Amino acid sequence: MNPITLSKSAARRIMLDAQLLHGPPGMASGTDGASRIIERLGYVQIDTIHVVERAHHHVLWTRMPGYGGELLHELQAVRRGVFEYWARAMAYLPMRDYRFSILRMRQFRRPDHPRRTWIEARQKLPLETVMNRIRAEGPLSAKDFAHPRERKRGPWWDWKPAKSALELLLWQGELMVAERRNFQKVYDLTERVLPSGTDTRLPDERETAEHLIRRALGAMGIAEAREIDEYLQPAAARDSVFRVVSWDRLTRTIDELAEDGAVVPVLVEGDREKTHYALSGAAERSAGTPKAKAAVRLLSPFDNLVIQRDRTDRFFDYQCTLECYTPAAKRIHGYFVLPVLFGERLVGRVDPQADRKSGRLILRSVELEEDFQPTGAFLAEFAKAAAAYAKFNRCNAVVLGKVRPAKWKPALRDRLKTIF
Repeated sequence: MNPITLSKSAARRIMLDAQLLHGPPGMASGTDGASRIIERLGYVQIDTIHVVERAHHHVLWTRMPGYGGELLHELQAVRRGVFEYWARAMAYLPMRDYRFSILRMRQFRRPDHPRRTWIEARQKLPLETVMNRIRAEGPLSAKDFAHPRERKRGPWWDWKPAKSALELLLWQGELMVAERRNFQKVYDLTERVLPSGTDTRLPDERETAEHLIRRALGAMGIAEAREIDEYLQPAAARDSVFRVVSWDRLTRTIDELAEDGAVVPVLVEGDREKTHYALSGAAERSAGTPKAKAAVRLLSPFDNLVIQRDRTDRFFDYQCTLECYTPAAKRIHGYFVLPVLFGERLVGRVDPQADRKSGRLILRSVELEEDFQPTGAFLAEFAKAAAAYAKFNRCNAVVLGKVRPAKWKPALRDRLKTIF
């Protein structure tokens, strides 16, 4: 099949359309809307950083104004529409995709799996004790298990034995996360959490490969083979022991789907050396979509649109950085920086902090890209987006810190004053 050739602008539009970020948000409200977003994206990454609302809530809110964390709780704990498991990282996944995690669960049951052996080399895991207590007492969290006095609490690699056991049993598929209480996982037996009628047939490698391809392209719009491979697999998946689908099987399946017409090759102007792929019809439909009114969206650095940093740089000419693990003195942009999306461009970044005691959203820095000249329309949209983000973080005021270039600070401050 002859490849479709697209401009970079058209390619960006396809990507944004696939990510539900093209034009004004139009997603249904409530748990149905949250469910459809996760279904479309394939996964929503869970993150612990809480200087502002956590990433999984942020990703959903960006696509569904009015979203609140109670919707995700209901979707997981009541409707059982999503489950927690590994994707690119630990994430919320559509429950209908459960069977495609079974291969990875079986990997974790292998006694030679490196993640398992690494933990077991440091701790004697009370797997049977944990299972017996949950079986008898019902759902439990890590705090329900006593912590050995001789062990010092620390980061995840220094978990207490019971916590390590709970996580390994989760990874092996023996337990599931029934709900979260104050962000703490509550574990229960898989047989008591998994909805009746859930498809648990073990897929073969070919079927799994097609699932990964369709999910990735449905969420990304267009992508090259390596990006497809990395969308739903952990960052360590290049090590064969972490893979559920071999690289050879994945690329052969892409070729087979292309021969059948289910997938079409795509060339992007200025990047013709790389062959990209799209689901049949998706590229043509999205490329023909007219440009929508440019709105500002403040994205999480873990947002599915920007999580593959090389791809973001290539298509948006934007370097998305995460410096929260970098010593403060060496940070360039800030602690937890949010990319600023304006229409079809990434035009800047914001370093926010939600001061929940005072009810203030502090924008420690607002930095615009060097080649971007903000207009009055942009400043108005940015102020509106900042106000909405403040409300999402349960804040009722926005405090403006450093602005780069500094000459735009008075105009931006005035725009914010018209809202608060």
